Amino acid sequence: MCLAKAFFQEEEEPRLILSEISSLRTEGGKIFLQTLFGEEKIIEGEIKEIDFVSSRLVISPKTSSRA
Repeated sequence: MCLAKAFFQEEEEPRLILSEISSLRTEGGKIFLQTLFGEEKIIEGEIKEIDFVSSRLVISPKTSSRA
């Protein structure tokens, strides 16, 4: 079974947030990640990339749409 790893895109390198992710949902600008073991993290950001082959999810900081 290939479970995903989530990374937060920072200035230089992506930083690992969570491993063994079994589910993801979004609601109100937040990303809810849950592991196979029930651990949950809530991240404010936007999904930048999902790579299904590498089981990798990249989240970037939420950008403001207001000018």
